[in-house]
Amino acid sequence: MLRFDPYLFHLLNAGNHTPLWVVESARFASAWLPGLCALPVIAGMLAMGKGWRRSLQLALLSMGFAWVACRLIRWGFPMPRPAQLGLGLQWIHHGASASFPSMHAAGAFALAQGVQLGVTRHKAWLPPLTWLLACSVALSRIVLGVHFPSDVLVGAVVGSAAALCIWHAALWIERRRHALRRKTPAPAPMTAPVPLPAAAIAAAPAVPHTAE
Repeated sequence: MLRFDPYLFHLLNAGNHTPLWVVESARFASAWLPGLCALPVIAGMLAMGKGWRRSLQLALLSMGFAWVACRLIRWGFPMPRPAQLGLGLQWIHHGASASFPSMHAAGAFALAQGVQLGVTRHKAWLPPLTWLLACSVALSRIVLGVHFPSDVLVGAVVGSAAALCIWHAALWIERRRHALRRKTPAPAPMTAPVPLPAAAIAAAPAVPHTAE
C-alpha cells in the first residue's frame, strides 16, 4: 500500500450512502465485462481476415503473459486486500489472496493495448472503446473494495507492458524470418537435356551384342 492509497481508496470505495446503481454497475463491470470483451476477440479470430486473426491472437497472448506476470509479482510481494486491513466496504465475496497487482486490470489493459497496436485506421473507433472498458473494469475493483488504487494502477502498467513485449517479440520473429528467407539461396532451375544432332548419333559406334 502506497501513501496515497488510503485517501483515494476511501474516495472511490462505495459506502452505505452510495446509490445502488453505482454498486450494481461496478459489479457488472467487474464480473461480466472481462468475458464480454473476450467474446468479440474470439468471434473476430473466427470471422475476420488473416491479419485481424493474428492481431487478436497476439492480444490474447498478451493477456496470458500479463496473468503470469501478476502471479509472479504476487508471489514476491504478497500485499493484503483492503478488507484484511479493516478498510472500507467490500461489496463482493472475495478470498484472502494477494491484492497487488490487480489481475482484472492487467488483463483488461493488456487487451486494450493489444487492440491499440493491431487495429487499422479503418477501425479507429475500436481502441477508445477497449480503453474505456479497461478503465471501467479497473475502477470497479476499487469501488467494490477489493483493491487499492495502486493495485489497479500497477496492474494496468503490467498489462500494457505485457502487450508491448508480446508485440515487439512477434515483430522481431517476423523480421528474422524475412532475413533468413533473403539469405537462403534459391534453388537452381532445372533445365531440359540438350538433344544430340542426328549426325552425332549416326557416327556413334555400335555396341556389339554378345549372346550368352
